[in-house]
Amino acid sequence: MTIVRGTVVTMNPGREIIRDGAVVIAGETIAAVGSFDEMRAAHPDEAISGHEGDLVLPGYVNGHQHLTGDRLIQSSIPDDLPPGEAIFSWVVPVHGEHSPDDDELSATLTLAESLSNGITTTFEAGTVAHPDRVVAAAQTVGARATVGTWGWDVEQGPYTGSVDEVIERQRAALDLETGPRVSTWVSLVGHDLMSDELVVAASELARTRGVGMTFHLSPTTSDVDSYLARTGVRPLVHLSALGVLGPHVAVAHGVHLDSQEVALLIDSGAAVVSCPWAYLRLGQGVTREFRHLDLWREGGRLALGCDAENAGDMVDGIRTAALFAGVAKDAAVDPTIFGAHDALELLTIAGAEALGMSDQIGSLEVGKQADIVVHDRSRIEWIPRSPDPVLQLIWGSDGRSVRDVYVAGEHVVADGQVQTVDVAALAEEAQNAGHSLRTRSGIKAVSRWPIS
Repeated sequence: MTIVRGTVVTMNPGREIIRDGAVVIAGETIAAVGSFDEMRAAHPDEAISGHEGDLVLPGYVNGHQHLTGDRLIQSSIPDDLPPGEAIFSWVVPVHGEHSPDDDELSATLTLAESLSNGITTTFEAGTVAHPDRVVAAAQTVGARATVGTWGWDVEQGPYTGSVDEVIERQRAALDLETGPRVSTWVSLVGHDLMSDELVVAASELARTRGVGMTFHLSPTTSDVDSYLARTGVRPLVHLSALGVLGPHVAVAHGVHLDSQEVALLIDSGAAVVSCPWAYLRLGQGVTREFRHLDLWREGGRLALGCDAENAGDMVDGIRTAALFAGVAKDAAVDPTIFGAHDALELLTIAGAEALGMSDQIGSLEVGKQADIVVHDRSRIEWIPRSPDPVLQLIWGSDGRSVRDVYVAGEHVVADGQVQTVDVAALAEEAQNAGHSLRTRSGIKAVSRWPIS
């Protein structure tokens, strides 16, 4: 057993905060939560990690993260490209050239950064080529993750194919040996790059296998325009009519929705994953069409995501939660409508519920998985400490103050260092892999200002 001490933000149904509290880890699960004195008296011989000044929370949930493609060319795609050019002139060619080793290295680095910033559960957006190598990366790093493979059957690109071919790749991904912390989902590219036949077959496969399904939809108005031209109705109206939506579905983005589409999401139980940094970096209009706030206010299922290292760039859930809260206040022109505590819910228990895992993660409660994040409040940004630790966490800090992380009881980050992989040893390999990937894919990274 291990006793993790600090101010414990439980995220339990009562949202109880225990000022000098402790969480007792027994194996992979949480054995007890309470005051430090009580926990110490009950377990006098167990090791103690941390001290009264720390902040202890459930592990953060990243509902949408590209683990391959972007990491090895991190923050290389210019941020002033016309709409669509970043995807089709950069991302697709890079994905098409990814080797198996590239996929595993990319996923290893992203998941290691995720853990170091307190993200213990990552929902992958879909591996283009080698999901087995992403599974291997997650197992090595010790992260909790879902993994899928990219599926599309419209237009041309890496691993496009017939409906049967795409569904067979989805089945093969679902059959991968994953271990206890990694699972697999059905993952389509989405947008208007999936035929009706494909999306119906994929949704049925997910239902039959009892897994989730995710796809990208409506980060910009282009999907709306395409569906209206093809079907005469908006995207989620069409998908609802096909019987695709349900509690098993997590729609990535869903920025440009109307009231009918929001209602369909709520009625069907489908979730949306909001990635606000991506929408701002790519100029996709989230400050004009912030339907995520409507979905949240009306009781819909909502989670947060960091997206990709050329969209959100930094894989930091706290940073993402703060931005979401700020956009919510500003879009509504109402500072009372949404705050730090609401944002933390989306990053923990509400995000876990939206993605179907709240029975295992998202709060510090007895019997749940021991996924725990410890922030070091001796750092300068925490001095002096606020009487409201959640307010200070969201608005005054970020993932850089994470000191210790546990996943299923394993101490995967200690004293700020990832314990499962030697990140420094991967630096030269990653630099070389990124250079090779740019060369093979034909893209040229340039600086806007001259570098001598």
